[in-house]
Amino acid sequence: MEQIQSRTILRGFFVDVAEKRFRRADGSEVERQVVEHPGSVGILAHDEECAYLVRQPREAVGEDGLLEIPAGTLDIPGESELECAERELGEEVGLRAEQWAELHAIYPSPGFLSEKLTIFEATGLSAGRGEVDETEQIEIVRLPLGDLDATLGEIEDAKTLIALLLLRDKLRGRAG
Repeated sequence: MEQIQSRTILRGFFVDVAEKRFRRADGSEVERQVVEHPGSVGILAHDEECAYLVRQPREAVGEDGLLEIPAGTLDIPGESELECAERELGEEVGLRAEQWAELHAIYPSPGFLSEKLTIFEATGLSAGRGEVDETEQIEIVRLPLGDLDATLGEIEDAKTLIALLLLRDKLRGRAG
């Protein structure tokens, strides 16, 4: 696929909207509106007893307290995905991790959104605090690993559902 034209039609705080024209492999051309996003990370932080989640308001979907893994946007120039994940774990949950592993990268909504979200596993946890964003209202939720299956049906956030399913499979011995 080849992008043959692009025009920004809206500049936002951290996303832009562009009209783009593409030539597909068969020679046909299509025009799409694309929300351009810098990318993001999600962190599956857990120890032998629990996974660390956050509950926070998500105005875009009208939720007062959506349950999610800690996450953040790649909004600092030059910051790597791992550095962003380390920063967000400290800011949102007050933890740091000794071991980090990239679990999976996903496109949350590839029909119109350019965002690529990388999910990291964080283990070897200890106390550590980052600079807290005063505009965020975050409740830290310790999810006992024994309650993982029962909680999956309550999860509405895609990155969190994927991360917890990966954790469940790992705990059952089906994944690395």
